[in-house]
Amino acid sequence: MKKGYLFCIAVLFLTVSVAQETINTMFYNLLEFPSASPGGRAVILRNILSEYEPDIFMICELESESGANLIQNETLNSESYQFNRAPYVANQSGTANLQQMLYYRSNMFTLESSSIILTTVRDINKYVLKLNTQDGDTDPVLIYVYVSHLKSSQGTANELQRLDMVNAVTADLETLPTDAFVLFAGDLNIYNANEPAYEELLDETNAIVLKDPIDTPGDWHNNDTFRGIHTQSTRIDSGPFGAGAGGGLDDRFDFILISENMLSNPKLQYVENSYKAFGNNGNCYNQSISNATCDGAFGQQLRNSLFSMSDHLPVVMQLQTDREIVLGGTNFVNNNTPLKLEATLVQETVTLLSEAPVPFEYAIYNVLGQKVMQGAANPATRITVSIHTLANGLYYIKTNLPFSQPLKFVKTS
Repeated sequence: MKKGYLFCIAVLFLTVSVAQETINTMFYNLLEFPSASPGGRAVILRNILSEYEPDIFMICELESESGANLIQNETLNSESYQFNRAPYVANQSGTANLQQMLYYRSNMFTLESSSIILTTVRDINKYVLKLNTQDGDTDPVLIYVYVSHLKSSQGTANELQRLDMVNAVTADLETLPTDAFVLFAGDLNIYNANEPAYEELLDETNAIVLKDPIDTPGDWHNNDTFRGIHTQSTRIDSGPFGAGAGGGLDDRFDFILISENMLSNPKLQYVENSYKAFGNNGNCYNQSISNATCDGAFGQQLRNSLFSMSDHLPVVMQLQTDREIVLGGTNFVNNNTPLKLEATLVQETVTLLSEAPVPFEYAIYNVLGQKVMQGAANPATRITVSIHTLANGLYYIKTNLPFSQPLKFVKTS
């Protein structure tokens, strides 16, 4: 995978400075994750992300913390531990159980804070990321990230609810430094550029002015003029999966907006022409994204995965910085992990070999992120854990030791 060699270098040395200018961002509505059909969507998502490899990955329609863990463990960190996520907090607004989440490449960013903006419909999640730069202590690059899922459906009442949610964000912008770098991402459920919520987001009188990177105003709904930027629906018929919307690609619901300073400030700047409806070749109006006639730069295999994953397409965008990014960070300060597995293919027991100088706690998780076992251990010891009651499959062991990374093992009969 891209940056794989950088990861290896980072774990061999304390910190490694590399001239790395580009940051990949992605927003994706994952459609009732993880319960919606088909099964195995964590792996389908992994295949999609391997085609773009975001450094900042923002999502909505997450159902649970176990779903958040599934993405972290099985989608993003299946090969090596590269991504952290924000804390999961169940939705505090309205009655919906769907939530947003932020994942970030842990050797590039530090999560400075995570908070929630309450609305009458769904939470809007606010995160502050700090880019790991050479001069980060004296002149930090902070990115204020808002991830949202606005009220759905047409009609004046729904438009006003979307506006109320957006007003909560533009009010929060007043609390930020005037030169703050801001990303506002989400499934906005907006049908045209004249909607009050969209106009409020781009209002030039806001404390921080937001811009639509592709600046394509118009009536996006059911209009083939905008077929190249449509993100919903990836399916003509939702029947095969029993969830999501059908109708084919004819709406632009998914967005990443940026603060105006990101159009020109070399400290953190939008890369021109990098904004895409990922998977949309511009020839799929009112079709399923997997239709063979929709071929182009985004190939058939990717579009098949997008069709299975969600009724939305991701949107992607690149940023660049003139600062020197320091790949490393606290997750890779110490590669001499005090804990190892005696074997990774096991049957009745799993054995941990510990050189930890202090007592510690450990927990075993399944691939859904559910804790299935836990325990405590003494310093510098050999720990044998009986796992005969666990079903066959892949598991993760995590500890509360500093700098320790999850260990994987497979239980077999």
